[in-house]
Amino acid sequence: MADSKEIVPLTWGPGFIDELLPSSQQISLLFQLSYLCLGKFPKLERLLRMRAVETQLLFKSSEAVMLKCVGTSQNLVSSLFPMLITATQKNKPILAVKFLEKARTWIVDIIQEVEKMVQRYETLNKDVTTTTSDVNTEKKETENALQKLSKEHQALTDALNELEEQLKRTTDEIEEIQKNIDYKMNALQNAARDLAAQTQKFSIVASVVPFIGAIIKAAKESEFVPEATALIKRLESELNDLYSSKSTAKQREWSLQLQLIDKRMTLAKLQVDLGIIPKPTHLQDVQMYLSKIQKILIDLKGFWENVYSLLGIIKDKTFVGEDLIEEPELREEFLQSISEASKMWGSFGVSCNKSVQIFQNQSKDAYKFLEIDPSSLCIEEWQKQYDDVKKQLQDLNVSSSCKTPAIEK
Repeated sequence: MADSKEIVPLTWGPGFIDELLPSSQQISLLFQLSYLCLGKFPKLERLLRMRAVETQLLFKSSEAVMLKCVGTSQNLVSSLFPMLITATQKNKPILAVKFLEKARTWIVDIIQEVEKMVQRYETLNKDVTTTTSDVNTEKKETENALQKLSKEHQALTDALNELEEQLKRTTDEIEEIQKNIDYKMNALQNAARDLAAQTQKFSIVASVVPFIGAIIKAAKESEFVPEATALIKRLESELNDLYSSKSTAKQREWSLQLQLIDKRMTLAKLQVDLGIIPKPTHLQDVQMYLSKIQKILIDLKGFWENVYSLLGIIKDKTFVGEDLIEEPELREEFLQSISEASKMWGSFGVSCNKSVQIFQNQSKDAYKFLEIDPSSLCIEEWQKQYDDVKKQLQDLNVSSSCKTPAIEK
């Protein structure tokens, strides 16, 4: 069977869409706010339109990549796992090796496609940075009108400075909590790996179900090595507390960000009315959320690379040069693990399908604001569009990404 020392559980599960959904929505809404702020300046309006269209097309391509993840997950459940069961029951290792290699070719293709997406997000982020710089350059040419602004401008600036300071403290708090989460998660994975090294059954589970939630569940249900399982349960409980604290802090952070957006828009409107180009703060936020989606794709690439390696381990250590018929107990454990893997991969496939819908909705409907010339909007219509975007931002659930990484049982 697989050498347990080679099993390295990856912190991944179906919950990745909890971060993907709000980030993709925030990007389109912040683009729309930038469009409303800068649309009266023709050169900047063209630049914004270009970046927004590029983002829309990138989301369409991301949808296609996630659709491949859906298909591969389904193929594992409907094709690979049944063939592994048949090969094990009938003692046909050559057949198992053949299908494992076929599955690995599917995964290589996905890894390459995801890598391309990561690079495209990197390029887009750089382009948005350039656009932000262009806005700032244009802004300098209009700042001679700043002296015409009233005391209202100074009051807004002071309020913005205070909110930005509160936001910085909250963001620092979240980063510190995340450091503790990473530390505890690393300890949890080490504990799971150590348990796998001590129990053959647990090693099998870790080989075919590369989801941290399933591995935690298997450890908690294990009757072997009580000290190791107790450690895993304690670490999971500590992680739950940390994720709860992070969720509270994230919600507070988002509340502050909404207040900042509102005050920045009020200030921007004052400036635009005087022909002054406002700061491109919303574009800077777009970059932040693009980076979050890029990070999700980097993690997804790492996940599939891990799956590729695990399938190779199963092939080399389980089916090459071994006769499972002579190990009936381990054979039964392997078959049970395959059954469990089918459930987990089914859940993962559902999440990938949800991500397809997220990218599809964003690429199809979220950028319809580009069909309107913002410079043609009357004051009432401008305010109506802004109020609509503001409400959508307020309705976003940004704390759902702070759930524990364990797959829901």
